[in-house]
Amino acid sequence: MTRTGFLEHPREPRHKRPVELRLSDYREVYVPHPIETLRTQAARCMDCAVPFCHQGCPLGNLIPEWNDLVHDGDWERAITRLHLTNNFPEFTGTLCPAPCEPACVLAINTDPVTIKDIELAIIDRAFEAGMVRPQPPGFRTGKRVAVIGSGPAGLAAAQQLNRAGHRVTVYERADRVGGLLRYGIPDFKMEKHRLDRRLALLEAEGIVFECNYDVGRSLGPDDLRRRFDAVVLCVGAERGRDVELPGRHLPGVHMAMDYLVQQNRRVAGETVPRARAISAAGRRVVIIGGGDTAADCLGNAHREGCASVEVLSVYPEPPRTRPAGNPWPEWPLVLQTYPAHEEGGRHHFGVMVTGFHGTDAVEAIETVDCEVRREGAGREFSAQPGTERMMPADLVLLAIGFDGVACQPLIEGLGGSLTESGAIAVDQDFCAAPGVFAGGDATRGASLIVWAIAEGRRAAAACDRFLAAPP
Repeated sequence: MTRTGFLEHPREPRHKRPVELRLSDYREVYVPHPIETLRTQAARCMDCAVPFCHQGCPLGNLIPEWNDLVHDGDWERAITRLHLTNNFPEFTGTLCPAPCEPACVLAINTDPVTIKDIELAIIDRAFEAGMVRPQPPGFRTGKRVAVIGSGPAGLAAAQQLNRAGHRVTVYERADRVGGLLRYGIPDFKMEKHRLDRRLALLEAEGIVFECNYDVGRSLGPDDLRRRFDAVVLCVGAERGRDVELPGRHLPGVHMAMDYLVQQNRRVAGETVPRARAISAAGRRVVIIGGGDTAADCLGNAHREGCASVEVLSVYPEPPRTRPAGNPWPEWPLVLQTYPAHEEGGRHHFGVMVTGFHGTDAVEAIETVDCEVRREGAGREFSAQPGTERMMPADLVLLAIGFDGVACQPLIEGLGGSLTESGAIAVDQDFCAAPGVFAGGDATRGASLIVWAIAEGRRAAAACDRFLAAPP
C-alpha cells in the first residue's frame, strides 16, 4: 500500500440516493462505490504502528490488513481476514455506526478512512464472486446446545458453537428467523436479502432453526436442561421503556417497536389485521425520542406518506464538534444525524412531554421546555415555567429506549437472575448459571450490533470451554 494515500486522496463516503427517489421505496439509502474508488479510499489507511481503529471496534477487526488487501485487489484474502473476527460483516457494514472511524489516527486532525464502506464492499464482492461458502465442522462432539434468540448475538453464538462441532438449535419466538434484523431494522437501512443469504449459509453449515417457540412456555427450562448440554441466552433487551403520563391509554399512542415490526411485515408483503394496524399514512406523527429507533420511525413515517412529523428529544442539542473532555480516540459526543433526518420532519431538543390529550383517540400532546442537570451518575430534568404548549398529533410513537429482557421466568427457571437494570446477570465468563450462558443486549442492555456480535462470540467461547471441560 502507498504510504502517502492519506495525503493525496480526500475521504469520499458512499453516496446516497436522492431523497425524492428513496422516499418512493424501501430500498437501501446508500449506493456502492466503484471498485477503483474503494481501492483509492483503502489507500488512505496509514498502516499505523498502533492502529487505534482496533480499539474502537469491539470485534477487534483487522482493519489495516484488509484495507491493504483491498488496495492490492486481493479480495479473497480480504474476506478471509474480515471473517476471522466478524461473522456478519454485511450486518455491521450496513448497520454499525462505525466506532472504528472516529478512532482512526487520521481523525486526530482530518477525515478518517471510510472503514465501514470498505468492509461492506468486501463482503458484498465476496458473495457476488462465490467466495462465501458454508463451512460445516469437520467433526461432531456429540454435545447439543440451545441458543435462545436469533438476532445478531444469537446467530454469532450459534455459528461459533456449530463450527466447534456442537449440534446447535436456535429457537426464535417470531415466525421467521432474524430477531431485530428481521422485524426491527427497516429495509432502507438493510434489505432483508442480506439476512436471508446468510441464514441459508448457516443452515447449510448444520444449524437448526425453530420458529414460533415462546421458550419458557412452549419449551420450558426443564425441557431445555433435559434435551441440551448447554443453553445460550441471546434474547435481546426488547422490553421497551414506557411512560406513565395522563392520556397514555389513548388509542394512537404506541411503542415504537410495535410500529416498526408491523412496517417490516408490510414491506415483506404480509397483511396486518386492520383492527390492530398502526399506520402513519396521512397522520400527524410525533416521535418521542432521538436515537436510532426514533430515526427508523421517522424514515418509515415519511415512506408511508404521513402528513407531518415532529421528533422530540428531552436532551439539549449536542454540539457539532467534540466538546472539551471528549478527546480522540473516544466516541465523539456530538450531534448524530441519520439519512432520515434529511427526508423531512422537525427535530425539537430540550422538550419534555407531560401528557396526551384526546377524546376517542390521541389528538394532541402537551409539552414543556426543560433543562437537564447531572446528579451523580444520573440526570435530573426540570421543566421551564411558561413554556407549556400543545402539539397536534394523530399518532405518537414512544422511542425512548429499552428496559431490559422480557423473559424473566425463563431466566429464573434456568437458575439465572437479573441485574437492577433488567439485564441478565453474568460473570466474567458470560455464565448466568451452571451450563447457561448469555450475551448481547440481554447482558449489556440495548447497544450496537457490533457489540451484539462480539458478545455472542464471547458467550459461545465460554460455552465451548464448559462443554470441553472434563466431567
